Amino acid sequence: MVCAKAGAEVTHVDASKGMVELAKLNAQLNGINNIRFLIDDCKKFIERELRRGNSYDAIIMDPPSYGRGGNGQTWKLEDDLFDFVLLCKKILSDKPLFVLISSYTTGLQPGVLNNILSLCFGKNNIDADEIGLPCEDGLVLPCGARGLKIF
Repeated sequence: MVCAKAGAEVTHVDASKGMVELAKLNAQLNGINNIRFLIDDCKKFIERELRRGNSYDAIIMDPPSYGRGGNGQTWKLEDDLFDFVLLCKKILSDKPLFVLISSYTTGLQPGVLNNILSLCFGKNNIDADEIGLPCEDGLVLPCGARGLKIF
């Protein structure tokens, strides 16, 4: 939403119709109407975009811990994330801006995201940390991890 609000051309892809409908509603409530919403398997979408010769300046992903496709295929974050990020690397433009990965998977350490981004894109300009919710007592409730590669 932030990228679209700033004027970027945004494509939102999710295999879950319900999630896409919620994202559309969120955009509508925020007065945003310049997002292309697609219900599709993300890996298949990237593969088609590669064949079409399309590229993107930035990628924001929030992959699930686990998922099942319509043809019996499965997604397991710990098994599939690295290869998916490598696939996404192929679709980046010649002058990419950033790649952001967020995950709410219990046990996924920021160091893992740092390593994946480093192996795929080089070690410079990477920031990885926990995602957390601040509590009234000043503590932070850990909720996941995020990794950012800035080009």
